[in-house]
Amino acid sequence: MKKVAFILVVVLCSLSFGNEAKAQVLDGIYPESHVGNKRPIPYQFLREADVMWSRTIWRKIDLRQKMNHLMYFPTSPRGKYKSLIDLLMHGIKTGQLTAFDESTVDEFATEMTISEIEERFGAKDEIIQAEDPVTGEIKTETIAGTVNTSDVKYYLVKELWFFDKQRSVLEVRYLGLCPVRQYFREEDIDQTDAKQKKLFWIYYPEARRLFAKNPVFNPQNDSERMSFDDLFNRRYFNSYIIQESNTFDNREISAYAIGVEALLESERIKRYIFDFEQDLWEY
Repeated sequence: MKKVAFILVVVLCSLSFGNEAKAQVLDGIYPESHVGNKRPIPYQFLREADVMWSRTIWRKIDLRQKMNHLMYFPTSPRGKYKSLIDLLMHGIKTGQLTAFDESTVDEFATEMTISEIEERFGAKDEIIQAEDPVTGEIKTETIAGTVNTSDVKYYLVKELWFFDKQRSVLEVRYLGLCPVRQYFREEDIDQTDAKQKKLFWIYYPEARRLFAKNPVFNPQNDSERMSFDDLFNRRYFNSYIIQESNTFDNREISAYAIGVEALLESERIKRYIFDFEQDLWEY
C-alpha cells in the first residue's frame, strides 16, 4: 500500500513539474507585460477659458517613407505586433472602436459598419460559372471577397493646436485618424494611375486605450517597448500639412496650389504656428 502511495506521489510530482516547465517557456528571458498592461496617460485638464488661441490642422502621413514604416509593417499580424490598419480593423470588429463615414462634412457624424468598410476595400463577392468535375454540369459559385489591408499607404490626421494660457504652453491634441487606400482599377492596363480612397475616420481619444496596449517595433531597443499611443504622443512619424481651418469651406491646399507651391504653403502654415508661440514672449 505504501509503495502504491509512493508511486502516485512521484507521478503527480512529475506531472506538476512537467506542467510548470511547460508554462515557463518564454520567447525571451522574462515575461513581458509592460505594454499589455499600459493605460494612456490622461490629458491635462483644460477649460475653455484657458484656450486663448487654437487652429485645426489636417496632416498626411506617407507610409512609403522610411520613418513611417512602423505603422505599415508587419503587413500581416506577427506575434504581438500588428500594423496600424490591422489594429484599427481589429478594434472595429471587436467593438472597441467606432468607424465614421469620411464623406460627411463632420468626420464623426455617421457611423459605418464593418461590411461597408470591407466594401471600400474592394472586398466584393464574385459570382463565377464553373464546371462540376464529376457531373460536367455548369454551376454558379460565389467567391468571397478578401480585404487587403496592405493597400493602405497613407493616413490623414486631424489635430488641434492650441495655446493654454493657464500653463503658458502650446500643445497639440489628436482628434481623428483616417486610413487612405491606394489601388489600381481593373480597367487600367498599364497600372500606373493609382487611385486613392479614404476609408473611414476613427475618433482618436476613443482609440487611445487600444493604442496603449499594443506595441510598435522599436528600431533602437527591443527592451524599450513603445506603444502606438507612445508613437503619436512622441510624434515619431513624418508628415506634411494638407489643410487648415479656413473660411473657404475648409478647402484643402490642393484646391489652390499644386507642386512646389503646395509644399511651400504647407511650410508656411507650419511656420505660422511656430512663430505664434515665439511672438508671445520677450527675450
